[in-house]
Amino acid sequence: MAEQGKREPMFEMFLFESNQLIEQLEQTILDVERNGRMTEEQVNQIFRVMHTIKGSSAMMMYNHISELSHYTEDLFHYLREHPAANGDPTRLTDLVLSVSDAMKGELRKIDRGEETKDSFEDLIQEVKAYVAVLKRPRAETAAAAAETVPQASLQSAPQAAAPQQYYVRSLPDGAGPSAIRYEAVLRFAEDCGMENIRCYSVVHNLKEIAEIENYEPADIMIDHEGSSERIRQHGFRVAFSTPQPYDEVNEFFGTVSFLSKVEIATQEEAAPLAPEPRPETSGEEAAATAAETPGSAEQPKKAAQAYDALPSTQSHFFSVNVEKMDKLMDLVGELVISEAMVTEHPELKHLQLDQFLKAARQLRKITGELQDVVMSIRMVPLSATFQKMTRLVRDMSKKLNKDVALHVSGQETEVDKSVIEQLSDPLMHMIRNSIDHGIETPDERKSAGKPAAGAVHLEARNAGGEVWITIRDDGRGLNKERIFEKAKTAGLLYKPEEEYTDREIYSMIFLPGFSTKEAVTEFSGRGVGMDVVSRNIQALGGTIHVESAAGKGTTMIVKIPLTLAIIDGMTIKVGDSRFTVPTGSIRESFRIAEDDIIRDPDGNEMLLIRGRCHKLLRLHERFALQTSVRTLDRGIMLMVEHEDEAVCLFADELLGKQQVVVKALPAILKRVNGISGCTLLGDGSISLILDVSGLMRPGA
Repeated sequence: MAEQGKREPMFEMFLFESNQLIEQLEQTILDVERNGRMTEEQVNQIFRVMHTIKGSSAMMMYNHISELSHYTEDLFHYLREHPAANGDPTRLTDLVLSVSDAMKGELRKIDRGEETKDSFEDLIQEVKAYVAVLKRPRAETAAAAAETVPQASLQSAPQAAAPQQYYVRSLPDGAGPSAIRYEAVLRFAEDCGMENIRCYSVVHNLKEIAEIENYEPADIMIDHEGSSERIRQHGFRVAFSTPQPYDEVNEFFGTVSFLSKVEIATQEEAAPLAPEPRPETSGEEAAATAAETPGSAEQPKKAAQAYDALPSTQSHFFSVNVEKMDKLMDLVGELVISEAMVTEHPELKHLQLDQFLKAARQLRKITGELQDVVMSIRMVPLSATFQKMTRLVRDMSKKLNKDVALHVSGQETEVDKSVIEQLSDPLMHMIRNSIDHGIETPDERKSAGKPAAGAVHLEARNAGGEVWITIRDDGRGLNKERIFEKAKTAGLLYKPEEEYTDREIYSMIFLPGFSTKEAVTEFSGRGVGMDVVSRNIQALGGTIHVESAAGKGTTMIVKIPLTLAIIDGMTIKVGDSRFTVPTGSIRESFRIAEDDIIRDPDGNEMLLIRGRCHKLLRLHERFALQTSVRTLDRGIMLMVEHEDEAVCLFADELLGKQQVVVKALPAILKRVNGISGCTLLGDGSISLILDVSGLMRPGA
């Protein structure tokens, strides 16, 4: 087995591509179950996935994964050869998902350097048993037909009684009398990366069905950069002998990932194998030479055309280490700050520098474009995250004996990669809550006049600089009275009962330890799931609120920023300190007089604006800062909002709006309520980024 935890390119590529293929496998088999049948393309797709995983895991010496992939590949080879042998889609889906779960579990262990299994014998037996079930009707039909055949015919054709064989590849035993010699030139998708490792994988897998004569470049595992560059320029040429017919060889190369074109030529066994071409020989020249061989002209031409016709969706993408992307983002952020420090330098004020200002505008334009491009590179569609929820809904529906369908829309919506990585858990908890608490059993739904099948809608859309994600179900809705009584019993109320709005009552489900479930189950009852949702969404700088109607269902709306790296902010001054308020949280700014202040029964300062009272928060008092601006008529007021609440912040003055690069807080400041991060301004000073939700928190 490959050395655990060794982070070499081949190891990284194995983990990345295997996980990608397993995600593709799960989505395909879930589509099969949803449609109730399997198309030929879906069979071929799953077959190719298992074949690729089998070869790559064997190459990395994870033989238990390779063995499981091999038997699963056999299953889909049988389904491909016998399209009529479509068994129960649900049972097939259960089996394939069990295989994918087992593989994902092992890949996680491999990634962490933990001890892995030696085999998947129990699961392999399940796969074999399912194949036996598929073959049984064919065997019974064959037996019935055999009874009608005269005994003499049976004696003259003993092969009819032999068990049916499927997908058994005979390994080459030298150049036997039926061996055919082939020469193939492979070309990979542009920018796929690590071409030498991909070629090594091809050679490794090809040894299962062929005897390798030679290949060029021959130093693919010695000179990594040099061999990869030669493969990009001239292709990878491999000569081999095998008894397999041309169609099976062509099919083998069809399973190779990121292959954009392949040219295959056959040679008669008696003819000498073409000499190894010089490094400068192109793939086209090799194909032309091969085409001169008798009997081979049509086949290589057909192969080249077949692969040219394939949609090259992969050629526009390539994989980049996330750490490199983060480093690039950091450097662009530093560039933005440096540009501001140069163009806004205090020594340049009041100077007439027309040419400098012209150059500074051009620099600002280019810097902005570079920042936009880097930001767009980091943007990832929500489709992969949404697809994971399909599996969750399916598994929960089966365990809870509920019929639930997930309807997804807007999965093409993009958010920053750092956001999407932290979004999966909150979405999972909310959907679990909808199915467990919201959706009724089929009998309950029929009694209420609803369809037996429940529905959960997962939607995403862009709204300015935010993404709105909505989780909506058509279940029983939230019991407002029960939630309020539970919170009252637990001592979670912090103001008079009559002052709570419906939205505030519904939001109590996000409080730590809160649950209306009487018994603890696999999915709920501990009061931690929705608390995790609230904390994770707030950590993303987002908000969440709940709407519900009894008997009709519940809707949860999550609003999150597109990115956490750069935000639009309004810079304000308080004494000698600077603060940045996210512009998305600012409702308005205005000036007032001291006479406009009113006080509540507890002595707190309030402002009456358009018939509503809002809390007044003096920032110099909140953060114990020295300032000469203490009367309201000398400063500025900012009304900021979070969800449905608003508070008025008093500051000395507004300094202006600008994009700021968010930096992590020093450890000593992370405990300060109301501060979420910091940034560097153009004059080199530090500005603290205000956390509006933290400023509104009771006791802040």
